[in-house]
Amino acid sequence: MCRSIKTLHNFKPPATADEIRASSLQFVRKLSGFTTPSKANEAVFARAVDEVAHAARALLDRLVTNAPPRDREIEASKARVKAAVRFGTAGGRGV
Repeated sequence: MCRSIKTLHNFKPPATADEIRASSLQFVRKLSGFTTPSKANEAVFARAVDEVAHAARALLDRLVTNAPPRDREIEASKARVKAAVRFGTAGGRGV
């Protein structure tokens, strides 16, 4: 489940609110053990996602680095190659 949480720091353009929310949702799902909360837990689950997203945005806004921003396409390409090697899904590309 946590494999869906992506690094969001130091990208150009910066992480969007949707990306932060998606990572926050995955984090709360992992902590709670719920993919979808019951009706009784729906409100507290949603609030937790909102609070984690708020904390994540604050963190990303305050982090400092001297490294140049990473390119999303290059990082996505690296991830695809890594997954192909790991899962044997090279698709005949010789990876």
